[in-house]
Amino acid sequence: MKVLLIGSGGREHALAWALSASPLLTTLYCAPGNAGIAQVAECVPIAAMDFDRLVGFAKEKKIDFVVIAPDNPLVGGLWDRFEAEGIRASGPSGKGAILEGSKGFVKDLCREVGIPTAAYQRFRDAASAKAFADTLGLPVVIKADGLALGKGVIIAETKADAAKAIDFMFEGGFGESGSEVVVEEFMQGEEASFFALSDGETVLPLGGAQDHKRAFDGDKGPNTGGMGAYSPAPVLPPSLQQVAMDKFINPTVAAMAERGRSYQGVLYLGLMITKDGPKLVEYNCRFGDPECQVLMPRLKSDLLTTLIAMRDGQLHNLDLRWSDETALTVVMASKGYPGAYEKGTEIRNLDAAAAVEGVQIFHAGTERRDGRLLAVGGRVLNVTALGKDVAEAQARAYKAVDLINWPGGFCRRDIGWRALSR
Repeated sequence: MKVLLIGSGGREHALAWALSASPLLTTLYCAPGNAGIAQVAECVPIAAMDFDRLVGFAKEKKIDFVVIAPDNPLVGGLWDRFEAEGIRASGPSGKGAILEGSKGFVKDLCREVGIPTAAYQRFRDAASAKAFADTLGLPVVIKADGLALGKGVIIAETKADAAKAIDFMFEGGFGESGSEVVVEEFMQGEEASFFALSDGETVLPLGGAQDHKRAFDGDKGPNTGGMGAYSPAPVLPPSLQQVAMDKFINPTVAAMAERGRSYQGVLYLGLMITKDGPKLVEYNCRFGDPECQVLMPRLKSDLLTTLIAMRDGQLHNLDLRWSDETALTVVMASKGYPGAYEKGTEIRNLDAAAAVEGVQIFHAGTERRDGRLLAVGGRVLNVTALGKDVAEAQARAYKAVDLINWPGGFCRRDIGWRALSR
């Protein structure tokens, strides 16, 4: 089969790496890809949001199956474009992807279906949003309704910070994504990520992971797109995974079908494990990043077969197999991220790092130029390791990190700390 993968980050490299092992695969293309993906796929310089060129390329190359990995093209309806041309694709539809495209839609759905989540209200003007925020106590959570590259959530510690965050969003800080704002209570607890696949009828659990959102050790600093993850996560034992399916995933898929928005794709459930039980933080309509980088090394089943079964309504015929090992990934980012950072700094000694036992390095923001590997993004590398437990996986990942010569980068040194402290 000829397969086209859409995207250019660490998640996409992990998917490309897994897809490349499929016996069904004959040719793998990736648009636009990165320097790491180029090791396992033919990269084509077409942006993920250039729908016309992507569809044209797929028709020209007679692509058999498309894997759409990032949120923007899914929410924008790229799956619908491919399917309209008779090209099978892994996705949800644009109507299904509203689960990520509108935080307000999800909160309303939770209220209607009875899914546990934080108290909230939706607003289209700053004054009303500020007045409601004042009633919730501190800290308070301010969310842009739409997509904001993983940065559309601000946890305000003071009343002034809340007002500033609300003004920032309504003044265009996140573009059109902040034209509507969700203000919600702050949930105290431990956050975890749970994944499932849906073909519209059958829902198949994929398992859990734990992400590290803050930029610095000890969960300090600004929120990022994710500075590391590990899987499986002790915070999500089998009993809690069953709760995730019964109280969150299955009711959501059923409710979407009832609303004419049949959900066919990856469903990412962000959970907060509170003293009152698990509550929904958010839904995403694709594999997480960096969670995908710890799920793919543990998946023993063929990814391409799995995604095709999801598209074709055949998940009831699948029984996924997983490694018993733990996977842990450390994100190496450009200094300054998630704020301003320098582009074009050189990364050296990656081969020695990748030779560490159990280690696989996934590229995110990289580019190869004149024989040199350069950092061209905020999150740049995902140093992933397998081990018999979190401690071994962590030790191997940081051994590899320490071999990488990149003065322009930084990483957290405590990925996996919650599991190790249990």
